[in-house]
Amino acid sequence: MRHHRKTLLACAGLLALSACSNAPSPEKAATGRHYGRITFQPCTLAEAGTGGNVEAQCATFEVPENRQAPQGRRIALNVAWLPATDEGAALEDPVFFLAGGPGQAATEHAVMVDAALREVRKQRHVVLVDQRGTGRSNPLECSDSEDGKSVADMDSLDEAALQAVSRRCVDALSKHADLRFYTTTDAIRDLDDVRKMIGAERINLIGVSYGTRVAQQYAGTYPQHTRAIVLDGVAPNSLVVGGEFARRFDDALALQSKACAADAACRARYPTDLRTRLLALKQRLSAAPVEVTYRDPSSGEEKHDKLSASTVTGLTHAFSYMPATTSLLPLVLDEADQGRYGPLMSLAKFMDGQVSGQMARGMQLSVICAEDADRYRPDPADANTVMGDDLARLFFSPCAVWPKGERPAGFNQPLVSKVPALLMSGEQDPVTPPSYGEAVLKGLANGRHLVLRGQGHNVIGQGCMPKLVSQFIESGDAKALDAKCLDAIDGTPAFTGFNGWEP
Repeated sequence: MRHHRKTLLACAGLLALSACSNAPSPEKAATGRHYGRITFQPCTLAEAGTGGNVEAQCATFEVPENRQAPQGRRIALNVAWLPATDEGAALEDPVFFLAGGPGQAATEHAVMVDAALREVRKQRHVVLVDQRGTGRSNPLECSDSEDGKSVADMDSLDEAALQAVSRRCVDALSKHADLRFYTTTDAIRDLDDVRKMIGAERINLIGVSYGTRVAQQYAGTYPQHTRAIVLDGVAPNSLVVGGEFARRFDDALALQSKACAADAACRARYPTDLRTRLLALKQRLSAAPVEVTYRDPSSGEEKHDKLSASTVTGLTHAFSYMPATTSLLPLVLDEADQGRYGPLMSLAKFMDGQVSGQMARGMQLSVICAEDADRYRPDPADANTVMGDDLARLFFSPCAVWPKGERPAGFNQPLVSKVPALLMSGEQDPVTPPSYGEAVLKGLANGRHLVLRGQGHNVIGQGCMPKLVSQFIESGDAKALDAKCLDAIDGTPAFTGFNGWEP
């Protein structure tokens, strides 16, 4: 569900493990290492922007693209296995990581997964499956079009132009994919095929952001094969992905301003709330974009570019995902108010570089055009938000020309289940706020929802959460967890100068 609106598309789950007596044991041989009927080979998984990597076992596994035509085209799913660090750990009930987006690939976040599940991996195996259409699973990536524009360039295209580049993307991708069969429903069938092939009777699902939709759909469709679910940044089944971005962002800004007002140093340095300042800056830049000289964040080279209102809006939305970047926002806005736009432009370029290439936009469109676009209803209140009312319209605009898959009856109904469930939210999450988690919790009799103070989107790796997730996966009892350790977590104070915040 991610400043410049291009990066909004890169917005951002995991699966866990238990035991069953008939699962196969791993074999190490010259031909590879076996997990059930899948043969894996050693591999190294890297994650862009982290500089880190993880040693893993990798394999491909073929499935029909269209399950109603099993003799037709087959696609190879990219699968990675992170073995438990205890070599004696059983292979049953593994943990599957479900990435966000829609459009992110699980294996491309292996470093984050390894860190967040470091406690889980002591006793449990972790499986990463690139969802069909992402990563190395027949990726649906819309490359730049003939005029240099792509379907991701919402900030610089009107509706007609966006649909034109979308048609070209459809034509290019249709040479190797039927775009109707890259939905969440197709993905959960793939996950269940992988489950069967590795010989696991039940699996634990940990979903992040859009991955929480995948986890809920799997648990609702295959309850007998679901041992437990962990949902981080919860998206209810009823949510129209992309339809509420503007309102939720304003809500997050209000929370950030409230936190600043409660801090004496921040209140004195920034007496005006964030929303008011952003609207004023957006109005100035809408009337007259400015030419900016800035330092390239990767090379340090001096460069020149034009700063527009949409660049600022998208950047601030991206900043609000994490406290570490949120804390910089008041300072760079203050610099812009003084006519110094260089820091804002440098950070915009930095964030663009961080998310570039992380989202398979074609897969994202196959999901939202089948599952969300027809349910979207414009809200007049969006016109008064920082993002404005054109974001959602442009977000869904390609669906007018995109081939649409089907969603089954009941797809948007709440998950009602006794499955053990641990839900978590960041208090200031700008896309999946705690209210979403509370809504999903109502249908989960054995669920518990933890809200982390001062945090944004994706909190599974924060503080003692890795330990709590491990305890939950082992016990299957979220209500028994002692979560007092989360009280030590708080937001990051706003920078009052380029040297940081005041003590």
